[in-house]
Amino acid sequence: MTIFFKTIGFSIGLALVFTLVTQLLPQVEGEAPVETKVDLGSLTMDDFVAMGEDLFMNKGTCTLCHKPPPIGRAPDIQGMDMVSTSSERLADERYQGESKDAAGYILESMIDPSKFVAVGWGKKGSNDTVSPMPAVDKAPIQLSAMEMDAIIAYLQAKDGNEVTVSLPSPEAAAEVAAAAPAAGGVAPAPATTAEEALGKYACSSCHAMDSEDALVGPGLATVGARLSEAEIRQSIVDPAAVITEGFPPAMPADFAEKMTVKELEMIVQHLAEKK
Repeated sequence: MTIFFKTIGFSIGLALVFTLVTQLLPQVEGEAPVETKVDLGSLTMDDFVAMGEDLFMNKGTCTLCHKPPPIGRAPDIQGMDMVSTSSERLADERYQGESKDAAGYILESMIDPSKFVAVGWGKKGSNDTVSPMPAVDKAPIQLSAMEMDAIIAYLQAKDGNEVTVSLPSPEAAAEVAAAAPAAGGVAPAPATTAEEALGKYACSSCHAMDSEDALVGPGLATVGARLSEAEIRQSIVDPAAVITEGFPPAMPADFAEKMTVKELEMIVQHLAEKK
């Protein structure tokens, strides 16, 4: 009888914990993101740098991975001078790209990140030759050339370095404005499917979705057979609670702040069905 009551008490306690976690998540079901209007016709370099910072923080999803240790799962590029760092990497014998200067290197690192992988940050088992970072000019991030230039401008300017990228031409600005009237740092809209949510939060950058191959994190092809829904939910909102043996504590700890309740539950249900 004592065991029975202990079991009931534990179950109720666990339910209360996850109810609390759910309440701590943003109670948003699908509001449209706030758009930052930018007058591209009168854009100054200061405006361009500010646009780059906004893109870095929001649409580019850069801060999902690029955080200070120990929570970052990619180098903390906000905490380093990217101009001097770029020069060091261009001179590194492991560099496989063709860039000649800092701006070129930063651009290359966004569209072909495996050209140089910082030691300790490669996909698991790749000996730091393959980057887990997605190309930001491809879906789901899909930054335009102008947006990537704005991020380069921000990364150059933030440490007082000269900005070497040019402002977009009137023609380029008009083209971007026609394609996206609210050009600038627009946060991705709330996902409507589990697949969209997984893409929005770049889960496949660290986890193989359709195999058990180990990348930065464990493969998730059969995660539903290993973990309950409650355990999957906990691994997302409190990833430090249980670290899978053999893997670094590299998963971002702020998904509870970034995800809507609906996004979280769609991901949990989707992963729970993988058996």
